[in-house]
Amino acid sequence: MFAALLALILPQAALAVITHGPTLMAIQIVIIALGLGWVALIVDAWRLAHPWELQRWGRLGFSVLSLAVALTIFGGFIAVGSMVSAQHDLTTTVFGGGGDQVAKHGRYNVLLLGGDAGRDRVGLRPDSMTVASVDADSGRTVLISLPRNMQAAPFPSYSPLHARFPHGFRCSDGSCMLNAIYTYASEHRDLYPGVQNPGTQATKEAIEGVTGLTINYWVLIDLKGFESLVDSVGGINMDVYRRVPIGGGSTKIHGYVEAGKNRHLNGYEALWFARSRSDSSDYDRMVRQKCVMNAMLNQFDPITVLTNFNKIAAASQEVVATDIPTSEIGPMMDLALKAKRLPLSSVAMMPPLINPNSPDFTLVRQTVEKRIETSEAIDRPVAEPTPASTTSATAKPKPTASPSRDAQTDDLGKVCSA
Repeated sequence: MFAALLALILPQAALAVITHGPTLMAIQIVIIALGLGWVALIVDAWRLAHPWELQRWGRLGFSVLSLAVALTIFGGFIAVGSMVSAQHDLTTTVFGGGGDQVAKHGRYNVLLLGGDAGRDRVGLRPDSMTVASVDADSGRTVLISLPRNMQAAPFPSYSPLHARFPHGFRCSDGSCMLNAIYTYASEHRDLYPGVQNPGTQATKEAIEGVTGLTINYWVLIDLKGFESLVDSVGGINMDVYRRVPIGGGSTKIHGYVEAGKNRHLNGYEALWFARSRSDSSDYDRMVRQKCVMNAMLNQFDPITVLTNFNKIAAASQEVVATDIPTSEIGPMMDLALKAKRLPLSSVAMMPPLINPNSPDFTLVRQTVEKRIETSEAIDRPVAEPTPASTTSATAKPKPTASPSRDAQTDDLGKVCSA
């Protein structure tokens, strides 16, 4: 109850408390001590009641009742202690730290990687790559999706792979796609001495080269972990704008995620809606993945997180890694809460805008810059009209550019609506 109240009034304070290792350890010790103290009080109350003066059945009943109360209260303290222990495990296994905590031009850019380490794969390969560019003040967010099959991704001059691929990540057989950079760097760890996850670091550098953005943090989640994460909060509600097969490719189609408005999807259904390749394209998958992200953003809040904490913590440990430090979880959650109150803008580097086989990276960077500029302009104060403009009979206001309504949209909610 106290945690829920704290999350409502001071969500930043609640998150600061539950993400600091020494604080968690101290809280766990205090919780166990309080539990034992309550048991001692109940035992003492039983002693003061002189149960041995009661008749046999009365003495037995009173003793059983006292024991039940003691165990119930102590069990409650154990449950809370378990929650604290789960949080401690989460912060020590998932949040590795090392990211850049300084906003870039007033924005935090977070690289979201969806990894698929299936049985038919050699290692983990990120098939979903999206940059969430978030305004540091308003939380207004632009999602920038990059196709896994993008060729010739350029590496910035500071990347260890720049010298090896000075003209971009190219191979004569066409296998040097954007999502193959992770595997390449993982197999050439000597290029990244001291880096815990060279595959993610190299992918981040390539996406910085592609988009022109500086990435603050990255989050890599295995698709199985995504399924568990959705289930940990009881599923998500979202518009399913088209019927999507479950299975396909190397396996038989054995069901469908049916289309419908405000459908409730469990983790399994949400995962297949996001990842299904059958009767689809990589570009349609990119849109569906962003729709799932939008639905999760809208439904995850501090109360949901706290009331399902043990389940979320267990699921989140299936997240392969993130370089967000525990000290920044609070500020990032605060930005997420702001973002959920605003429509998401979205741009996808896919045909006809971009040809992944021969990308125009200048156009990619210009598109990213323009979309961010359009997003930021929404929150700028409108300039007061000058006297000349108010008195002139012939003066006409300049038309403002209307947002596009296609897949490159200023409102992801419209694209994802059924």
